[in-house]
Amino acid sequence: MTSDHTTPNSGTSGYGDSDPGHLTPQEAVELLMAGNRRFMDEDSAHPNQDRGRRELLTGGQRPNAVVLACSDSRVPVEIVFDQGLGDLFVIRTAGEITDLSVLASLEFAVVSLGVPLVVVLGHESCGAVAAAQTALATGSMPPGFQRVLVEKVTPSLLAARSQGADTGEDFEKHHVVEIANHIVDRSPGIMERLREGLCGVVGMRYRLSDGLAEPVASYGLDIDGVAATEVP
Repeated sequence: MTSDHTTPNSGTSGYGDSDPGHLTPQEAVELLMAGNRRFMDEDSAHPNQDRGRRELLTGGQRPNAVVLACSDSRVPVEIVFDQGLGDLFVIRTAGEITDLSVLASLEFAVVSLGVPLVVVLGHESCGAVAAAQTALATGSMPPGFQRVLVEKVTPSLLAARSQGADTGEDFEKHHVVEIANHIVDRSPGIMERLREGLCGVVGMRYRLSDGLAEPVASYGLDIDGVAATEVP
């Protein structure tokens, strides 16, 4: 496929910036959404993957966003958003569930690295959400530590049910919203930067079928079709 992209691997290409210190939260989310559109259109730029970029990153990292994503192999974060080396700080757990180590990693990215955007990325046909649905329907829990996944996801499903949700898509979207809310509620560092306008939070559900990372929740951002939650 031909492309009109120029210098796609350059740190100043506009696809992934080597110094995101100037990026606002809004600019950061728009950068990711533009990358996702390129991925959907099979016109990926594959930025920031050359030798110069690797050498530059030996001096440190300043990612454009921190992404808490599901561990599912069908959702490779940098590919989905058409980003390169050093562009994203990625944390992955099954069902994008959180614990203290995840919250600490998110705060490290936002507070210590100055990342302007937190992304919670769920997806279509999420196994953790499906397992929680099955447990609620049958009362049967999976064996071993897998039960932890169900225990962590079930509160999101119960909240979704109370609001009339009854489909897998509804549950997946609501789980992303609940995780985004949980991060904001539990992290004083992220909350402080939200209030200062230095950080935004967006929740997205990736569609396996067409590659769209669909926004479903936001804090401190202006995204068409998504009502921004007021920062407490």
